[in-house]
Amino acid sequence: MDSMLDMYLFETNTLLTQLEDILLEREKQEGFDSDSINEIFRIMHTIKGSSAMMEFDSLMNVAHKIEDMFSYVRETGSVAEECEAPLFDLMYRSLDFLKSEIAHIENNEPLTEDIGFLAEEIKKILEKISSCDSSDVENEVCEEESGETSVSDSSDFEEIPMEESAISVSVRVFFDDNTGMEHLRAFMLVKNIGDVCDDFSYEPSDLEGKKAAEEISKNGLVVTFKTQKEYEMGLRSIETFLYTKDYSVVSEVTADASEKQNSKVKKKKQDETVSSSVPAAGAVASKQSLINVNLKKLDTLMDLVGEIVITESMVTAITQTEGTEKDGYEKTTRELRKLTNELQEIVMSVRMVPVAEIFQKMNRIVRDMSKQLDKEVELTLVGEQTELDKTIVDAIADPLMHLVRNAMDHGVESPKDRLSAGKSEKGHITLTARNAGGEILISVQDDGKGLDAKKIMEKAKNKDLLMKPESEYTEKEIYAFVFQPGFSTKEAVTEFSGRGVGMDVVKNNLEKIGGITTIDSELGKGTTITFKIPLTLAIISGMQLKVGDSEFTLPINNIQQAFKANATNITHDMSMNEIVMLRNEYYSVVHLHRVFGVETDITNLADGILILVEAGAKRYCIFADALLGEQQIVVKQLPIYLNRFSVKDAGITGCAILGTGKISLILDVSKLHLLGA
Repeated sequence: MDSMLDMYLFETNTLLTQLEDILLEREKQEGFDSDSINEIFRIMHTIKGSSAMMEFDSLMNVAHKIEDMFSYVRETGSVAEECEAPLFDLMYRSLDFLKSEIAHIENNEPLTEDIGFLAEEIKKILEKISSCDSSDVENEVCEEESGETSVSDSSDFEEIPMEESAISVSVRVFFDDNTGMEHLRAFMLVKNIGDVCDDFSYEPSDLEGKKAAEEISKNGLVVTFKTQKEYEMGLRSIETFLYTKDYSVVSEVTADASEKQNSKVKKKKQDETVSSSVPAAGAVASKQSLINVNLKKLDTLMDLVGEIVITESMVTAITQTEGTEKDGYEKTTRELRKLTNELQEIVMSVRMVPVAEIFQKMNRIVRDMSKQLDKEVELTLVGEQTELDKTIVDAIADPLMHLVRNAMDHGVESPKDRLSAGKSEKGHITLTARNAGGEILISVQDDGKGLDAKKIMEKAKNKDLLMKPESEYTEKEIYAFVFQPGFSTKEAVTEFSGRGVGMDVVKNNLEKIGGITTIDSELGKGTTITFKIPLTLAIISGMQLKVGDSEFTLPINNIQQAFKANATNITHDMSMNEIVMLRNEYYSVVHLHRVFGVETDITNLADGILILVEAGAKRYCIFADALLGEQQIVVKQLPIYLNRFSVKDAGITGCAILGTGKISLILDVSKLHLLGA
């Protein structure tokens, strides 16, 4: 049941993303066209059906009302120009409501019970669209018993008089091929029919389980109606049901009725998009973590597994054969190692998703804030198809949104100020993603007013943040002050995060996934904030360090240089802590044997190895006995019970099992320097 609920969340979120993309694109084109109208109708129809099956009433009702509205728009063929802007605004509000309801489901929170405010808005917009339409549409809009506006479903079929005479007529329904879970399709259809009919029955009567699915797949779902009126209403539900492949009347009242109905067998488009979900009774919702995978990748994965099984049997056979030649054994193990490496690569690629998943969401933020701030801003996306591990994509979504909001609120000036500065009225924000070796660089660039280094330095002095003389700070070090908690140069507080307010959260979130944040800015020209992040968190390149009898892993991405110290470049600070000079810069030293209490004979800096590492704007040296070499490691999370000891604040981010069977702790460079020498 949990997996079915996850599927519902995944599919509904996907449809809502498609809807948002359609709205943003058509708003740029300044109007709806027939394709977008049909697509929005289809999306709402799908969400309505699956939400009804899951008994998520708020989602179902809102989707149903929007579906009705676009059913009317679809029949009239277009929307009057004066109605376009209000319709776009309504659709964005409805979209936000549906997203918030999905978030409630994901967080196990109750859904909204009263949707009257949104229903009233939809009703008013439909009335406005109707009044703007010069054609005769009054007879297509009617008042339901509830008093709300509704539009009758369209039908290409001949109407049958709705009589209350007792009848017994059955309709056999088959669902689209290869969709699976036919019993769930049947459940959805029965619920739709139950919304308009009171007296009907269906076979099989028990729609639960694999047996029901097999029977429906073979013989179809047979629905029997008792009155002419309910027969007509039920037939309309069958005809408009998204997953109906075809249907036919299998028992009849009169020959004429049978002839008419058999001529109404409906064949659906074979390329119709389908979805699946299930009633969530007793299920516990969770954040969906499903991804779409290219079928070719799965085919390659299956082929590789087959090759590994064959090679494994060859290795086993060799070890069991007397007088086995060493060359044959080594050849087979090399082949096994090659296949294992390929398997690792394809499994990692399966986890990869394009950053377009989060980049596209920024269009909506720029659109909404442009209207609220009265700024005209163009968003450009570069490198949308760059792929990242799904876990990392989810982790950077909020930091990226924060930076875009900051760029809109503080980076880009008002049209008046831009003209005064000799710029065009329209501002520009560019989101870029690109590969850089084993890392990905994601940047948010604006052509706004830039950061004022003098103003930032003055603020830092007032907050007692300076750790050395003011004249010794570089421009990048000055910009790094905005990552301090609560640091802001903005004089007035707005509803949007200011540049600096919350930037510490951005930095911390990036560091949790091994990322680094840097700032480049030019006063009057603009600002660029860059994330440097690993491709994946599952497997990383690490340098093995030896300290006594223990081994530690240092992520390669954090390493700048490894070197041997000598008496000429070792000195002490005012607290008598050892510091090392390298290329005219002084760096503090973290002794691993002291931090982790490891016994070792190598305690003098000149006897061991120093590794210069970087974490954000901070650089320092790590002291170890020796380097053991670089290797790929599989990252394992620390046991949950260790959380009570705040182990993640002790400079450890995870662990890895080495080929020797030893466990190596993975060092957290962002926290290690806080633990002293």
